[in-house]
Amino acid sequence: MNNTNTLTLEEIQNFEGKYPKQLWYLFLVEMWERFCFYGMRGVLTIFMADQILGLALSDKDANLKYGAIQAFVYAFTFIGGIFADKILGFKKSLLFGGTVMILGNLIIAFSPQEMFYLGITLSIIGTGFFKPNISSMVGELYKEGDSRRDAGFGLFYSGINIGALLGGAVCVYLGTSPDYGWSYAFLSAAIVMVIGLITFILTKKSLGPIGDSPLLNLEPQKRTMREIAVYVGSLISIPLIFIMIKNTDYTDYFMYTIGPLAILFFLYETFKEKDIKAQKKLIAAFVFILFSVIFWAFFEQSGGSLALFAKNNLSHNLFFFDINPNIVNNTSNSLFVIIFSPILGLIWLAMAKKKIEPNTVMKFGLGFLFLAAAFYVFYYTKFFANAEGMTSLNIFTLAYLVITFGELCLSPIGLSIMTKLSPKRLSGMMMGMWFLASAYGQYAAGLLGAGMSSPDENASLVTKLQGYTDGYYQLAIYALIAGTLLIVVSPLIKKLMQEVK
Repeated sequence: MNNTNTLTLEEIQNFEGKYPKQLWYLFLVEMWERFCFYGMRGVLTIFMADQILGLALSDKDANLKYGAIQAFVYAFTFIGGIFADKILGFKKSLLFGGTVMILGNLIIAFSPQEMFYLGITLSIIGTGFFKPNISSMVGELYKEGDSRRDAGFGLFYSGINIGALLGGAVCVYLGTSPDYGWSYAFLSAAIVMVIGLITFILTKKSLGPIGDSPLLNLEPQKRTMREIAVYVGSLISIPLIFIMIKNTDYTDYFMYTIGPLAILFFLYETFKEKDIKAQKKLIAAFVFILFSVIFWAFFEQSGGSLALFAKNNLSHNLFFFDINPNIVNNTSNSLFVIIFSPILGLIWLAMAKKKIEPNTVMKFGLGFLFLAAAFYVFYYTKFFANAEGMTSLNIFTLAYLVITFGELCLSPIGLSIMTKLSPKRLSGMMMGMWFLASAYGQYAAGLLGAGMSSPDENASLVTKLQGYTDGYYQLAIYALIAGTLLIVVSPLIKKLMQEVK
């Protein structure tokens, strides 16, 4: 029996109204963590390409390193998800991950140029333990089949974007301002992560048994030894990740290894599942995961090639305002998500009442079509360029409006569908697989961005404009093909999903 002060899972899931109160707590925790993450992500490439106060890398190397760092962040979410499922539980994973993230940001803030790789290594490990597990806890607030689950993930997703909006603006402003500098950008990320971690510590009791260790039935000494082994193993991996980030050739070897191993582990767990219906759902989830790799490879140009494109080739005029183009690059998507997410939700509800709402697979396909349209608009900026190779920030921002609708068709649904299609015992692993797909998307994004970059650092802005916009045109074509294919095969995937909508 639980003591009188501890909520049971049934009490939590039998909430009245649209949202459980615990969702608001997790919303706040995730908002501050995403401020930290997206603030860091927003300044990574421009910091690494800063020839005076940054790492003084070429545009090509900055893209490759960006892809490697982001790939490791998301690859570690797969590992963190497994450890949470098998040993730590979600709560302890969050506390450990958040603490390591804070330490990593503080190290970079102390000495951005000399300590960057050590600090970013700790941030990678910390995010891996934090990110997949908070999403899994959101899923556990709802009973299976609860129609309010999608609305809950929609609210949770808006928390992600409020944090991303604040982090993207504040960190870029501090990092690029002559009055502050890169140390202040990384310090601000550490401070907000402290706020997020304190929020979780103060509210985690309301989660009851959600996120507790799966080894509670094990004798305490054995459980503690296994938990310590996870912590020590994570810290032992620091030199390995450090080396692979500094030399992106090693990143290639890692990505060629972790993906096949993850697929083998997924297949093992799938065929170990005795329920045939559950097996089919897992296969459907895997199809979504594969297509999400392609989506994120294109979408995540925002932190790599689009950041450098904004830095080099965009004017500072947005309508009647003078603004740093990279603040627009790092915040416009999040702002548009916050504005249009509820509107799109109302559109889906209206279509559902008329029984014409597209199913989840069709929404994924529509996401790719919007993605294709957005990259065509990015390509179209070349026709607004002046003789020096500077082009319109307004058209660039319009492309972000279009890409936002693509994201809204795919990403919030993706988090929800992973929890719907996964057996409870594999929820952490499948959330980790979802983020591992993002890792490969980030990795591919770095390679694609590097391919668009001019190998000559002294190339003219016109040459750089041509290289990036030609690359965006190619991405538009590939996104169009992927979206069309997904829509064509949607009846087959829908059969695998069975009753899941």
